[in-house]
Amino acid sequence: MNKELYQPLIFELSHDGRRGYSLPEYQYEDCGYEIPPQLRRSEKLSLPQVDEPTVVRHYTNSSNNNFGVDTGFYPLGSCTMKYNPKANEAMVARAGVADLHPYQPASTVQGALRIYRTLEKALSEIGGMAEFTLNPFAGAHGEYTGLMVIRQYHLSRADEARTRVIVPDSAHGTNPASAHMAGFEIVEVKSLPDGTVDVEDLRSKLDETVAAVMMTNPNTVGMFEKNIPEIAEAVHAAGALLYYDGANLNPMLGVARPGDMGFDVMHINLHKTFSTPHGGGGPGAGPVGVRAGLEKFLPNPRVVENADGSLGVEFGEDSFGQVSAWLGNFTVLIKALSYILTLGAEGIAKVGPLATLNANYIMNSLNDLYLQPIAGPCKHEFVFDGLKDKSTGVTTLEIAKSLLDYGFHAPTIYFPLLFHESIMIEPTETETPETLDAFIATMRKIAEEAISEPDKIKNAPYSTPISHPDEDEAALNPVITYADLCK
Repeated sequence: MNKELYQPLIFELSHDGRRGYSLPEYQYEDCGYEIPPQLRRSEKLSLPQVDEPTVVRHYTNSSNNNFGVDTGFYPLGSCTMKYNPKANEAMVARAGVADLHPYQPASTVQGALRIYRTLEKALSEIGGMAEFTLNPFAGAHGEYTGLMVIRQYHLSRADEARTRVIVPDSAHGTNPASAHMAGFEIVEVKSLPDGTVDVEDLRSKLDETVAAVMMTNPNTVGMFEKNIPEIAEAVHAAGALLYYDGANLNPMLGVARPGDMGFDVMHINLHKTFSTPHGGGGPGAGPVGVRAGLEKFLPNPRVVENADGSLGVEFGEDSFGQVSAWLGNFTVLIKALSYILTLGAEGIAKVGPLATLNANYIMNSLNDLYLQPIAGPCKHEFVFDGLKDKSTGVTTLEIAKSLLDYGFHAPTIYFPLLFHESIMIEPTETETPETLDAFIATMRKIAEEAISEPDKIKNAPYSTPISHPDEDEAALNPVITYADLCK
């Protein structure tokens, strides 16, 4: 622990008798509002006793230890932690949005339903799909929803033999998990040395038991799957559907549409590609789009246009069911639509190329010191396999920790699992050349110090409250409460 930067816990600031509030006397002793004895605590709740200024200062100072896109560069590959425009936040703070209730009659929320429908249409155009549902709450939730649509499609044709889903070995970990949750058996397909799917290995596993093939394009190592048309033809010939994991849609904006490539079902991570970075676990949104002919299988409820031009909500008989309490994370949807309308077609067309340019700039500025396992240009992200000079003994984890001393968040590490010391870097399109140059200079300095002063890197970070924890001890004996700390 770095004692100079250590901030006392709220319990350590506690003093008996101090308080920052004053409540009126309880006046309902004789009014039948007594809390039943079985619901009362048998012992007094142990809470810190502190005055209001102490509370405010404590949590304000603690929040300064958080890292986010508003405080620094966040090159987090696979998660697209791009800057979130504040105009989008202003949109969701409006009373006409913040004060709505999900179960209001449709006639009283026509504006909200119009937002929903407009975003559906925008995403359909961007993805090359016939229709979208905005109900899923996150990317993995969208994957599950898309797979349930696929399952319902096969069942509607009495094709009950399709119980398997093919997933590349470079896929996001949520792909096999989502397929399993949807009741499918997982079949893995290998990748070629260039990081793309082995089409011949895929063909050998396609038969009448395969329900779908899940793919990400660009894939998890940041390479474009150039054989998608051939793959789509083979998948469809086998009677299966092709699923697009939209986690890496960002570099495709303005360049290509999954629907045009032959994908049947896709999800989009609105909280990645279209504002609302999802650090801290939420909030998110994972809309699912489908090609023509699959619309009726989308989850309930659905926003529909009535004959008189008004909008309503309906529950279709062919849907596989519901995946959320109502119509998804509405505030996230509004921010996404605000982002899309602000950029417009011209602005969106610049997102993918700029994200790709930034990633290639960083990659080519560092590949003399960091091992680039896959040669050639990348898309929005790329993967290094640790330092090129392995004799230093400095690991990817130690590089990531050292970055914290320079004001940068660490990129994704040890994923994908194709490489032993993976460092996945994704700059997004929103970072300036000055920010990229500063990051490159820092990565170069760490690599050079790994050679000249390896122990310095191995003991980093030095500027954080917790300097160099023992990960094994933390996992085996976690300290999760103040009482545990005092043992």
